[in-house]
Amino acid sequence: MVVPQRASVVIIGGGVMGVAAAYELARSGIAEVVLLDRGSFGAGSTCRAAGGVRAQFSDELNIQLGARSLATFENFGRLFDTEIDLHQVGYLFLLDNDEAVATFENNARLQQSLGLESRIISPAEAKRLSPLIDTDGLIAAAWTPRDGHCTPEAVVAGYARAARQAGATLLPNCAVTGIDVADEATGKRITGVRTAAGTIATDTVICAAGAWSGEIASWVGVDLPVEPLKRQLLITEDMPGLAPDTPFTIDQSSTLYFHNEGRGLLVGMSYADQQPGFDQTVTDDWLEPLSAAIDRRAPALAEVGMSSGWAGLYENTPDHNALIGEARGVSRFLYATGFSGHGFLQGPAVGEVLRDLYREQRPFVDVSALSADRFHSADRRPEFNIV
Repeated sequence: MVVPQRASVVIIGGGVMGVAAAYELARSGIAEVVLLDRGSFGAGSTCRAAGGVRAQFSDELNIQLGARSLATFENFGRLFDTEIDLHQVGYLFLLDNDEAVATFENNARLQQSLGLESRIISPAEAKRLSPLIDTDGLIAAAWTPRDGHCTPEAVVAGYARAARQAGATLLPNCAVTGIDVADEATGKRITGVRTAAGTIATDTVICAAGAWSGEIASWVGVDLPVEPLKRQLLITEDMPGLAPDTPFTIDQSSTLYFHNEGRGLLVGMSYADQQPGFDQTVTDDWLEPLSAAIDRRAPALAEVGMSSGWAGLYENTPDHNALIGEARGVSRFLYATGFSGHGFLQGPAVGEVLRDLYREQRPFVDVSALSADRFHSADRRPEFNIV
């Protein structure tokens, strides 16, 4: 493999953030955009995601990023000549306690103020929308009909092709081994990115390496508090008679979730005892709590066999919100990471934001509150709508 001798900007990480940023930068006229990934594009976490796309969040910034991205997903076929199998069947959060209902009522008011169709509905209406659920113990549900799910692999492929057509250089299977910096009176300055195939001279790096971002940032003396955490998914066998418009359904208290996948369902759940780390081995230690949650909230699934499954990594931060910004103390190290399970659905919007941060222009939304510096103050902004 031959790498370019120089680049205006090197993007590390070929998931949805990286390919979206490469496309946006190249399309805006930036020459010599280079994207590197140690494996195939999307293989890190993006293509192991559940594929949900939504704007139903508790934080205004996340709502805006989600809504902006959702508009891109809705027009992806026209913009990128790529079918992403988008199903806008809605997001349905099932609520079984008064505190959760109060929180989601506040969320719905915020979402409505920002132009979203969002409302709290009865358990009976939730059952009509998602027939597989058992409403015993439910008090209400939160419903956003415009949300849904699509295919992450197709999104990555569409962006990657468009980025190349716009002039970016995309190099899969090209591992980054280090970042060179020079010490100057005003601080550190990036001078190059080292790879297994040679060094690329550059003065700008965008770190979009997901769960691996902490290590990359440490090479230039930057602290990005990203913790890898395994999550597992299962695909059921075919389910005859499955409603084609089944929403992306989440039981808020247990975090059990499911949505249609082919002629079956994709099923997942957070595992409270999962220890942080990079292990992505498929294991059965989470099946007992998963079965208990299924028995309680979707008992019909207990009779369905599972045909396949996989594991991937969340890139968690202490407040479950992303890290987006430009580092202090080293010029110019930009980052977009730590999305804590909602990175794929925010990828298109974050690609635009990274383009504007690189160009030192004001993005469509102020992301300064997502700077990693917030963890050195009292400015944390926890996101509650996560699974």
